[in-house]
Amino acid sequence: MSERERFSGTGRLLMGVAWVILLLGLWLWGREVTDVRHGISAPTTGDMAAVGRPPQPALPPAAKPLAQAAPLRLDIPVIGVQAPVVARGLDQQGAIDPPPFDQPGVVGWYGNGVKPGAAGTALFVGHVDTETGRAVFYKLSSLRPGATVRVVRDDGRVAEFTVEDVQVLTRDHFDARQAYGTREPGRAELRLITCGGTFDRANHEYTANVVVSAYLTGTGR
Repeated sequence: MSERERFSGTGRLLMGVAWVILLLGLWLWGREVTDVRHGISAPTTGDMAAVGRPPQPALPPAAKPLAQAAPLRLDIPVIGVQAPVVARGLDQQGAIDPPPFDQPGVVGWYGNGVKPGAAGTALFVGHVDTETGRAVFYKLSSLRPGATVRVVRDDGRVAEFTVEDVQVLTRDHFDARQAYGTREPGRAELRLITCGGTFDRANHEYTANVVVSAYLTGTGR
């Protein structure tokens, strides 16, 4: 049975609960979390496939943050993502509200937070799959350091980010500060988040979250 066939009406409700758990620390991220030492979020046991992969490539220096502008589209060429972005707010539980399940190809951006390209950490979320098939972030966990993420903004500029690591954080040990906090003060950073780990049939939810961290390294038009 495919994972998308495991969902039911109850499963969808529980997946919504899973998103609440995923973003439970959003208040801290938005109000208090402004600086996280790089060592805290550097590859650890939660880092993707650390054993057996090639050494991490040399990463480019950070670019100067851009002026404020809202995102319109998210492009990740290496995994074939070219998706519209919609601003999302918080639900009644205080967590970010992801795109509806009937919009699997759409990426949600926390519209009350940092704009991508500006100083701070901009937060993007997307589904890994739905009951009907794969969703926009299905291949997110396959990203590796050095990959490019582009955000087309409403000022006509394209903010170009470089992935610095990909982590899988289990729900039991999810650390909001680690996931959302700005690693280096003054940098423009990006987080891409979706479900990961294995699918828990009993609870109708995934056991972990994939968190991709990237930082601004250039601009285009």
